[in-house]
Amino acid sequence: MAEKKVDVLIIGSGHTGGMAAKILTEKGISCTMLDAGPMLNFERDRTLKPASQLPFRGLDAPGRHPHIFQATEFSANQWVDEKVIPYNYPAGQQYNWVRIRSVGGRSPFWGRQSFRLSDYEFKCKDHDGFGENWPISYKDLESYYSRVEGIFRVQGHTDGLPQYPDGNFIEDNAPWSNAMQRFVDAGKKMGVPVTKPRSALGTGGLAASINLLIPDAVATGKLTTIPNSIVRKITVDKHTGLADGVIFIDRHSYREMTIKARVVIVAAGTLETTRLLMISEIANSSGVLGHYLCDQIYGAGIAASVPEARGGKGKRGVIGGGALIPRFRNLETKTPGYLRGYAVNVSSSSGPMDARWFMEYGSALEKKLDEYYGSGFTTNIMGETLGHYENHVSLNKQVVDAWGMPTLTISTKYGDNEINMAKDMVDTTAAMAEAAGFEVLVRNYEFNPPGYSIHEQGTARMGDNPKTSVVNKWNQSHDIKNLFITDASVFVSAGWQNPTITMCALAMRASEYLAEEMRKGNI
Repeated sequence: MAEKKVDVLIIGSGHTGGMAAKILTEKGISCTMLDAGPMLNFERDRTLKPASQLPFRGLDAPGRHPHIFQATEFSANQWVDEKVIPYNYPAGQQYNWVRIRSVGGRSPFWGRQSFRLSDYEFKCKDHDGFGENWPISYKDLESYYSRVEGIFRVQGHTDGLPQYPDGNFIEDNAPWSNAMQRFVDAGKKMGVPVTKPRSALGTGGLAASINLLIPDAVATGKLTTIPNSIVRKITVDKHTGLADGVIFIDRHSYREMTIKARVVIVAAGTLETTRLLMISEIANSSGVLGHYLCDQIYGAGIAASVPEARGGKGKRGVIGGGALIPRFRNLETKTPGYLRGYAVNVSSSSGPMDARWFMEYGSALEKKLDEYYGSGFTTNIMGETLGHYENHVSLNKQVVDAWGMPTLTISTKYGDNEINMAKDMVDTTAAMAEAAGFEVLVRNYEFNPPGYSIHEQGTARMGDNPKTSVVNKWNQSHDIKNLFITDASVFVSAGWQNPTITMCALAMRASEYLAEEMRKGNI
C-alpha cells in the first residue's frame, strides 16, 4: 500500500514558511510544517534574574558563541550552538552566521525595519551594468507589499522618493526633536534626504511568524506542525523526477523518519536552505547553487554629542528619536569609487554615553561620561554588498553536525566597493552632524565581518534563464516543478534594505501561484 502523501510540506517556520502556510491553508490546502527546533513558550520558558545572579554577570560565556556579537548570557539558549552545528571559512574570510532553531525561526528576533525594494534594486543591472536584473519588477510585488504591510502593521511616513517606495502605513506624523530637526535641515542643504524610520508594530510586542502568520494557518484546521524535525534530505521520485517528500531526524531521539508530499517548499533560511539542497543533490543544473552570497555592511558610522543636551539637560523635545537616510547615491548621477548605495540608521538618546567614545580612563573617563550624559547622537551604515560569483558556500563532508550531516564552508569577503562606500557614509554624516552644531566624537570607518547584519541573501537566485539561476520568477525550481524556495536565498541583489518585507511579499506571491497551479492540476 502506498504511503499517504501530504499536500504541501513546508520546511522551516520563519517569516516565509509561516507566510506560505497562511496563504495555502486559507485557500483550503492542507500543509505540514517541519522545524528543526522546539515550539516556543515565552511564558513557560522565560526566567527573570538579575545579572548579579548569573555566572558571567549577563555577559556570554567565553567561547560559547564566538561569531554572535548579539549573544549575552540572558539570550544564550536561543542561538544555535556552533559545537553542535559547526561551520567554517577560509583563513582571513570570517563570516558571522547567526542562527536560531525554534518554531518561528528568527522572526521573533528581527529588528522590524520594513522597507520595500525599488526598481533600483529589481532592475539594478539597467542602472549600473553590474550583475543581473531580477526577473520581476517593483510593479509585480507592489500589491503584495501592501498586503504584507497590513498584516505586520508597518508604521512609517509617506515621502514620495522613488528609491524608497511608500507603502500601506500607519502614518507617523510625530514631530522631530530639536536635535533631529537640525540634522534633517542639514541634510536638506546637502541634498541628503532624512526620513522617518519604517518599522513593523505587529501585535503584543511581536511582528513574527508565530503570532501573525502561523496562528491564522492553525485556525483553518489545515496546518500540522512537527517541531524538533531536522530534515536530512529532500527525496525525488526516480520515475518522475519530482520531489516526493523528505527524510528527517528527530532532534532528541535521532530516529529517522519519512514524509511523502505532493509539493515541497523550502523556507529554512538562506544558508540552511542551500545546504539542504546541496546535501540532497537537487536543483542545481545551472551550477550556480551556493554562489552570489551577499548581505549588507553594518558597523561603520559616527558618534556625536549634542552640546545643549549634555549633563542630562536634554529634556523632552530637545533630543531623542530616530531617523533613516535612504539610499541617495548612484541614483541619477554616478558616485566615484563604488557602485550601488547605502542607507543610514540615525539615533539620538538622552541616556548614558558609550565609554568607548572617549580617549580617557579612570576618574577622567567618569568625569567625561557625567559631562556628556544624555547628549548622544549616532549614525550606522546599511550598505549594499555586491553579489559576486566567488562569494559562495560549499559542503564540508569531512566535518558533520550532531546528526551526521555535512556542514558548510562559507567563502566570502568584502572589497574596495564596501570600503569606499563606508568612507563616504562616515564623511557625509559627520559633515551633516557638524553642520547641525554637534560635536563629532568618533569617526568609525571599520565595518563588521560578513554575516553580521543577519541579512544573508542569494545562493539560490531567481531568474528567467535556467542556465544561470535556480528558481524562476515564481520561486519555483527550474529543475523540479513541485519544489519551491521562499526565503532570501532567491534574491538576485541585496539592496540596502532589510529583506524581511520583500521575503514575505515573494512568499505570498509564490504561494498564491502554487495554489492556482495545484487547482489547475499542473502540480
